[in-house]
Amino acid sequence: MKNKKIIVTLLAAACIVLAIVYTAMNTGGGHPGTPPGAGEKSASTNSAENASSRGKVPGGEEGGEDGSLALRSAGKTTNGERRGDLAAKPPLQSPSTGVGSNLAKVGVYAVQTASYKASVKGYGEVQPVDSLSLVAQVGGRITILADEFKTGAIVSKNTTLAIIDDTDYLAALSSARADYEDALVALEEERLQGVQAQDEWRRSGLKGEPASALVLRQPQLKAAQAKVEKAKQALEAAKRDLAFTKVTAPFDALIVSRDVSPGSYVQTGEVVATLYSLNTAEIAVALSPAQWSQLPDVTAGEQLDWPVILTDATTQQHWIAEVSRAELHQDTSTRQRNAVVTVNKPLEQAEPLAFGSFVSAEIEGRALENVWKIPASAVSQKQEVWLVEPDTGLLQKFTPDVLFEQDGFAFITPYNNANRALVVARPLNSYLVNTAVAPLIEGVTGGAEND
Repeated sequence: MKNKKIIVTLLAAACIVLAIVYTAMNTGGGHPGTPPGAGEKSASTNSAENASSRGKVPGGEEGGEDGSLALRSAGKTTNGERRGDLAAKPPLQSPSTGVGSNLAKVGVYAVQTASYKASVKGYGEVQPVDSLSLVAQVGGRITILADEFKTGAIVSKNTTLAIIDDTDYLAALSSARADYEDALVALEEERLQGVQAQDEWRRSGLKGEPASALVLRQPQLKAAQAKVEKAKQALEAAKRDLAFTKVTAPFDALIVSRDVSPGSYVQTGEVVATLYSLNTAEIAVALSPAQWSQLPDVTAGEQLDWPVILTDATTQQHWIAEVSRAELHQDTSTRQRNAVVTVNKPLEQAEPLAFGSFVSAEIEGRALENVWKIPASAVSQKQEVWLVEPDTGLLQKFTPDVLFEQDGFAFITPYNNANRALVVARPLNSYLVNTAVAPLIEGVTGGAEND
């Protein structure tokens, strides 16, 4: 029994010694005879082997759950630390500030508020001041057509274009003249009879006035005078009808159409030709209320002289003209009203301005203050403008108030009354608000463009 107690005590002492030795080895004490630092090297080797047996960490470095500790001890950076470094970088301050290579590059215009002369653009068709459907004022057969009576020809005022057979009208004139002469004779006879009647009344010795005016033939005299007047008017009508057998141009004109031929018969009121006056051309340019607000104020009856540049939509030819008047009523269907542009002697210009041409009219307007000048391409199909915030490099958008357009630029009201901005020159439909981009300046407008 006593021996058993001794054996148990020895075994317990041996276990205690083994535990102390094991603990000393794990804490760097090492085995007896191990050089200093050998245990530390062994622990590092074991840790690396464990990491190798578990796999590799992202980025191509070996490691595992504890691999990040080994990477830190070796001086390497984990994904988490890379993200932290990017987040710690200062935000974009200006287009010249360096940006990350992974940001999309966007072309922008550096715009600044400035004063601009408004320009209003409209469209219209060149029309003559006077367009006439020339009609026959008497009926008959066409006997003669003038050589210049052709479409496209220019004729002077009172030029005879066609002659209608005048035989019947000469006969009517002769008859009217005879009736007129007869009326004059009858009037003279009645006047003499009246003088005789008054003479007979005085010689009769009767006192007072006759019981009837017929006694002195006063009504008969008035009737004879009326017949003379009637015959005179008939004679004038016969002369006029005879003159109307010659169809003439009432003004200097361009012949647009000819509707008769030699030998054709025309009725009174039938169209013979269509004529355009040559002296002045007009273009009615329809403008919206917003466009009218960019032009100087107009008072009723005021004669205007606003400069205008006309451009042919097909040939791109230019003409100088002016707005001569403004219509003060709106079209009920379009809710627009016209500015009337006039061109003197349009066919005598260096490049003739043909009637019927469709032209654009660029009208000089009033001066506008605090306006942004941006490329017309900056206004997207959705009628939006995109900006790059200079402090953050993030995209923003707004719907602009376009005041007018000119030479490939749109002039708009500034966003939030800002003086400066970076406006995206060519926005894409795929853009999203608050997307970080790298702005590249392609142009400058406003105050800076004049420096």
